[in-house]
Amino acid sequence: MLAAAAARRALAAPRTSSSIPGPYGPLRPARDLETGLPLILLPEGFEYRTFSWSGDTMPDGEPTPDAHDGMGVIHATAAHGETELTLVRNHERAFARSILAPARYDTAVPGGQRFAPGGGTTTLRFRGRRWIDARPSLGGTIFNCAGGVTPWGSWLSCEETLVDLSASGGRRHGYVFEVRRDARRTSARPIVDMGRMMHEAVAIDPATKVAWLTEDNPRRSCFYRFLPKDPGGTPGSYEAGGRLQAAKVAGLERADLLTPALGDLYPIAWVDIGNPDAPPGSAPAGLPDAPNETSGPFLQAWAKGALRLSRGEGICWHDGKVFLVDTAAGTSADGRRGSGDGAVWEYDPREETLRAIFVAESPLVADNIDNITVSPQGTIFLCEDGDPVTDEYGPGTRLLGLSPRGDSWIFAKNNVALSQPEIAAAGKRILPGDYRGEEWAGVCFDPAGELMFVNIQRPGITFAIWKKGGGPVGPPPQWERDFPLNRS
Repeated sequence: MLAAAAARRALAAPRTSSSIPGPYGPLRPARDLETGLPLILLPEGFEYRTFSWSGDTMPDGEPTPDAHDGMGVIHATAAHGETELTLVRNHERAFARSILAPARYDTAVPGGQRFAPGGGTTTLRFRGRRWIDARPSLGGTIFNCAGGVTPWGSWLSCEETLVDLSASGGRRHGYVFEVRRDARRTSARPIVDMGRMMHEAVAIDPATKVAWLTEDNPRRSCFYRFLPKDPGGTPGSYEAGGRLQAAKVAGLERADLLTPALGDLYPIAWVDIGNPDAPPGSAPAGLPDAPNETSGPFLQAWAKGALRLSRGEGICWHDGKVFLVDTAAGTSADGRRGSGDGAVWEYDPREETLRAIFVAESPLVADNIDNITVSPQGTIFLCEDGDPVTDEYGPGTRLLGLSPRGDSWIFAKNNVALSQPEIAAAGKRILPGDYRGEEWAGVCFDPAGELMFVNIQRPGITFAIWKKGGGPVGPPPQWERDFPLNRS
C-alpha cells in the first residue's frame, strides 16, 4: 500500500507552484469610491466601493459587528432596472456584544464572561454599483468562520469551535446553521448531523445536494461529506438530518496528507461517522504531531482509517468538482510538518480522486491561504491569512489568483493603514493602526462574474470590486495562452 502511494507521488509533475505575473499588469494604490482612501492595491482598470465597516450603524441602530469573515451571494433579482444582490456575511467572534438578529442560538452569559456568544451573520444588499443596507440575521453563535451558499438560496454558517457552555447555562457549539434570505425565517437550529467540530466551510453539489465539509484543527482535520435525508434542496431540508462520512485513501490506512507535492493523486473512499455529535476527546495514541483536543467525528474517522489534513479551510464547488484548501500544508522553515504555507486540492466525485493542484513552498507564492472561490469564468481566487508578505509592492496580505498551471498571481493587496484624522474624515468608528497584516476573507462573485465581493477581517471592511466599463473580473481560463509570461 505504501509502495502504491509512493508510485502516485512519483508520477507527479516535476515542478512546483510559482508566483507569476498576473494577466492585468502591476498593482497600484486604488482609492475607495466611498471614502476616497487608498485601502487596497489593484491592477489598472479596476475600481471598488466599501461598505459596512465595523462600527457603522445598521438600520436597527446597532453597530456593525467586527471580524468580517466568510461570505456568499445567495440571491440575485431584478430591481429598479438593475440587478439586486443579497449576500450573507459571517462574523468570527467569541464573546462580545450580541448580534441582535431575529434568530439567536445561545443568549446565556456563562460564568467568567461579560458577554454571551457574539458571533453570527449579517445580510447585505447591493444594487448596480452601490450598497443598500446591512442587517443582522443570526446571533448567539461562536467563531462563525466560513460556510457556503446553498443551491436553494440560503447560507450555511459554520462555527469553528468545540466550546461547550452547557455546564454554565449555555449550549454546546461547533455546528452548522442555515441562514435564510428572509432572516425572520432563520431557525437558529443547529444541523447536528453535519457534525460537531471546528467547522470551516461547506460546498454543495447542486444536482445531488450532497455537501462536502472541511475541518480546521491542526494536524487532526479530515475531509467530510454529508448525505442529506431530504435531497429536495429547499430551505430547512438539511435540518431534517442525514449521514456524515469521512474521506480515506482507498487501500491506505490513515493516510498522512500534511506535506503534499504538486500533482499528488489519491483514490478516495468513504467511512461512516456513527455519532456526528460525539464530544471531543484526547488525540489517540499513534496520532503524531497533534495536540489533545480532537473532535468526536475525527476520532471516529481516524479509528476507521480516514486520511488527515493539517488544517482544512475554504471549499467550493465548480463545474462538477470540489476545490478545498489546506491552509498549513507543507513544512515550515524550522522543519515542522503540517505547518507550511498551504495547498489546494481538487476532489472529483465522479472519479473519486483527490489531486494536489497547487502547493505553496514559500510565502511569496502564497502565505496560509484560507477562503477560496471559483469565478463563473473558471478562475480560482484565494484569500491569504498569513503574515504580511513583503514583495515588490511592500508588506501586506494578498488576494491571489491561480493560473491553469497551478501558479499564483496577485490580484489585490491589503493597504489598510489609517491615521485618526483619516478615520474621522471618513466618518468611521475604528481604531487607527496598520492593518496590512490582517486577513482577506469571504471572496465571492455575482452570477455573471462581473462583481467580486471580499472582506478584510480587521478592522472589518467589505469591498465590491469591478472592472471599469464592465466585463468579468477574472481572466478567461486560457489566459496563460493569451497572456504570454516571462518565467524566471
